[in-house]
This record gives sequence, structure tokens and C-alpha cells, in this order.
Amino acid sequence: MRYGYCRISRPKQSIERQIRNIKAAYPDAVIIQEVFTRTRMDRKEWMKLVRQIKEGDTIIFDSVSRMSGNAEEGFAAYEDLYNKGVNLVFLKEPHINTDTYKKALENNIALTGSSVDLILEGVNRYLMELAKEQIRLAFAQSEKEVSDLHQRTKEGIATARLNGKQIGRQQNAHVVTKKSIKAKEIIKRVSRDFDGNLTDAEVIELVGIARNTYYKYKKELLVKEEDS
Repeated sequence: MRYGYCRISRPKQSIERQIRNIKAAYPDAVIIQEVFTRTRMDRKEWMKLVRQIKEGDTIIFDSVSRMSGNAEEGFAAYEDLYNKGVNLVFLKEPHINTDTYKKALENNIALTGSSVDLILEGVNRYLMELAKEQIRLAFAQSEKEVSDLHQRTKEGIATARLNGKQIGRQQNAHVVTKKSIKAKEIIKRVSRDFDGNLTDAEVIELVGIARNTYYKYKKELLVKEEDS
């Protein structure tokens, strides 16, 4: 079985690029989607996948950062899955795919049965550690890139604020949408507080919006009338 694991860190981010990349390389992959932020303690979909995965199955990632943004945890998860016989594929870092890793670990120098074997065994151990270090470095680099991005974002926001720029929505700012405009038009026309004769409850049912949204719109209309 092939699975494509796609993860984003904010609900508003698009996950489509990851899905598109995985499906282009592995059309039969079953896509697992997850929204995971630093404020959450676990990844439910990932943990569910790890529990159901079987020997011989494959998990495809768009990049190593989608598996884990933490170097230590990522390497531990990689080794655990590798030891269970699960194939791992990283589209952007194919040099750490488990197939490549397996070849590196199995590419030992044949022993000769002589005293030279002491040296050859040392070389083999070194090659194994070198292969493992490639995996560690990939996760470490991923963690650094994520950390650097967060730091640059914070610095950019701080710089913008120092220069007097507004970051995010201003307090008490009104967001105007087609839906809000239409709702306010109906409220003004039918509410007994304006040009109609319906009660608040009747208007809420007619417009089909939440109570807090209705009273927010109503307050904005009343303030607008007072200012006009």
C-alpha cells in the first residue's frame, strides 16, 4: 500500500501543491492530510497512519519537512519505520529515501578472513554511520530552515511595526463582504429598529445568520446612522 502524507502548519495554507506533487509521481497513493501547528501536542492523522502501516508499505512525502520539523524526532521516526520494513520516499530529498539508505548500509566491503578484516570492519562501521549522518543532516537542515523562516517572519513584522505599518486587522475594523452587505440591506429594510416591523429573532431567522453576527451588523448600522 502506498500513502502520501501531506501536512500544513496553518488551516489557511494550501495543501494542494503537496498532493499534486505526490500524485504526479505516485498516482495510486492514498493521500493523508493533516493540519499540525506548534500549539498541538500530537499529529492525529500521522499517528493513525503509523499504527496501521505494514511491512512493505510506502509513505511518500513532498519533502523531509513534512515528515517532521524536529531533527531528533524525525530521525527517530525514520529509523523506527525503516526497521519495521516501511519504505519512505522524499520527493525533494531522494538521497535519503529508504531504498538509498538500505543500499548504503548493505554496501559493506567483503571481509577476507585475514587480519586486514579489523580495518575493513572499521571502514564498514564508518560507512554505516556516514549513511545515518546523511539522514540526520537532512532533518537538521529542515528544522533550521523552519526556524529561520519563523525568525525572519518575526523580524519582518517587528520592522514593519517600527515603520508604522499596520500588521493584521485593526481593532474594531469592519470587514466588508458581499454577504455582509446583503445581510445589512435586509436588516435595515425589515427590522423594526430601522424601516421595518420585524423583531430581532424574526430578522435573524429571515437573514439566516448567527445571533452574534446579526447584533454586530445591527450595531454597525446604528453607528452609521448616528454618524450620518
